Amino acid sequence: QVQLVESGGGLVQTGGSLRLSCAASGIIFSINAMGWYRQAPGKQRELVGIITSGGNTNYADSVKGRFTVSRDNAKNTVYLQMNNLKPEDTAVYYCNAWVETKKYLQANNYWGQGTQVTVSS
Repeated sequence: QVQLVESGGGLVQTGGSLRLSCAASGIIFSINAMGWYRQAPGKQRELVGIITSGGNTNYADSVKGRFTVSRDNAKNTVYLQMNNLKPEDTAVYYCNAWVETKKYLQANNYWGQGTQVTVSS
């Protein structure tokens, strides 16, 4: 079993910054892509940014230039640095990871429990 635990959410003013962390634990052989999604009230969950095991990244257009995804493979941890936050960034942010629990086994997809980010105007 694999657990993803997020931290770092909270309340911030427009233009402020926050850094989210997500640590994976449990039976882990390797982690492929890791990333962040978010879901605002009344909206579908959407991709924020992802990073591959090799360090390649991809972002939603709405956060490009403001958010940065990074990872520490030794710690099985992914980060989301959010700068110049806007009220429309308010959402629950979820960590996501594709994890191989054993060599040669297909990777399974896991989600964190979510952390609230609220940006006040």
